[in-house]
Amino acid sequence: MIGWQEIDRATLDAAYANADHIANSDAFPPRWRAEAAAFREATRADLDLAYADRPGATLDLFHPEGPARGLTVFLHGGYWRSLGKSDWSHLASGAVTLGQAVAVVGYPLAPQVRIGEITRLVARAVDHAAARVSGPIHLTGHSAGGHLAARMVMADAAPACAHRIASCVPISPLSDLRPLTALGMNDDWRLDAAEATAESPALGHPMPGPRLAVHVGAAERPSFLWQSEVLARAWGIPLRRVPGRHHFDVIDALTDPRSDLLADLLG
Repeated sequence: MIGWQEIDRATLDAAYANADHIANSDAFPPRWRAEAAAFREATRADLDLAYADRPGATLDLFHPEGPARGLTVFLHGGYWRSLGKSDWSHLASGAVTLGQAVAVVGYPLAPQVRIGEITRLVARAVDHAAARVSGPIHLTGHSAGGHLAARMVMADAAPACAHRIASCVPISPLSDLRPLTALGMNDDWRLDAAEATAESPALGHPMPGPRLAVHVGAAERPSFLWQSEVLARAWGIPLRRVPGRHHFDVIDALTDPRSDLLADLLG
């Protein structure tokens, strides 16, 4: 991605078009929705908790069988412009099995809001969930959600409950937003150079304290490998390349309580 300024828009768009490079990619969204619905049906939960007076600013809070050992927060992807919390409920299952209460956060989407505003709303969501669950807080998110998770451990964006954050593990995060200003999708984001720089975790620093790591599928697009590598390098934190996993199945590890991903997240 070095020299992205010299890459034409069509080539750069293709570099970030995950679905075009994953076999049977159209089968993933219906599978996610079905598994998410089944998990909601089977799990004790408080659904559609509003954390701000904005359309889409709601979260689902899933509870373990006994007292919660802490709060895990999951932030979904979709390039800040698509999908929603109800597509991902099942990704709470691994942490719930391990005794965590899990907040799966929805947020307003571009073009109705800019990325900086989504960041601020997510901080409110984390505080809202933290007020309901005591103990340490563990943050994770995928793709655009990985960006949002990383932003929550930066001083300029952190929630009020930041002192409780024990860990943050972005999954295949978008961490340097400057190349995204040249994508066709920027018609929705309206990212300019200033916002792209301010909203790029790789161009800033994490707060001291939380345990940090980055996970990415080893079979992902070079653009996402680069986005993950640049964050790990900038923050001086471990980068876990997951063999055989691509952008759409690297998140499956969140459903496995024995996964390396949950070991990094929950300690």
